[in-house]
Amino acid sequence: MMLDPELLAAPVLDHANVNLDAASRVTYLLEQTFRYSYDGPVRNLRHRLVVLPPVRHGNQHLRAHRLDISGAATRRATRRDARGNTVVRLHAERVEQSVEFRVGALVERLNPRDPARLPASMLTDPRLLRPTRLTAADHGLRELAASLGTLGATPAAERAARICAAVYRAMTYEYGITSVKTTAAEALAGGRGVCQDSAHVMLALCHLLAVPARYVSGHLLGQGGTHAWVEVVVPQGDHAVAMAFDPCHGKPATAHYLTVAIGRDYSDVPPTSGSYIGAVDGRLTTSRRVAVLDAA
Repeated sequence: MMLDPELLAAPVLDHANVNLDAASRVTYLLEQTFRYSYDGPVRNLRHRLVVLPPVRHGNQHLRAHRLDISGAATRRATRRDARGNTVVRLHAERVEQSVEFRVGALVERLNPRDPARLPASMLTDPRLLRPTRLTAADHGLRELAASLGTLGATPAAERAARICAAVYRAMTYEYGITSVKTTAAEALAGGRGVCQDSAHVMLALCHLLAVPARYVSGHLLGQGGTHAWVEVVVPQGDHAVAMAFDPCHGKPATAHYLTVAIGRDYSDVPPTSGSYIGAVDGRLTTSRRVAVLDAA
């Protein structure tokens, strides 16, 4: 369903004064822009956007959305990848000065306290248990995992909470000292980084302790930029559920978190990436607003 642009100007709630986790339904508005400016014309711009929330992720539903592009004539193709993420690929033959992508979405969450239900096979999915280049273990990560003791007999949710708390103690938030290429081992060695680094460290520990887990890219209400956290897959009856933890803040994720994409690590789901032909530099400026339209 196409989002009515007038809805983006609708009055919103002060989410800080609303108990979103106690609500049976929460409706969010997301507005985000990405503007690339160039010092001169560029050719053959190819771009990949992973910025629209999935059609459904557990109790989160995408009700309406729009993606407006200005500054260049583009062709686009939208698909859902194997994980259910919405991926938009764009191509522009020529961009004179700039191109802007403007995203709008209306998202509804029903019963925020209920975790995402998954098939039991996810508990042994190798994609959730094997390290990647960004989450590969080194001596420091193995030592931290060993410090948590034997967690085999501990309930899965408690194991995840202990891993999350360990990462929170080990890492201090600091912007600008790591990059999207920084590994979990490098981030832990420095003891500083951003949410993405904390998520990678938690994933590395989960892999070492045989806890199936995946990277989440999305938004946290009240925060200026995009956010990252971890979903740990735990058994529940004859199926599994995804329990979300934010190691950057050392706590479980709540209804203040809005999921956009899931993957093995950041490299699977960067919000924006691409290439162009031209001997000029490009600059990216962004803006973002996530608000609560209604909660009941």
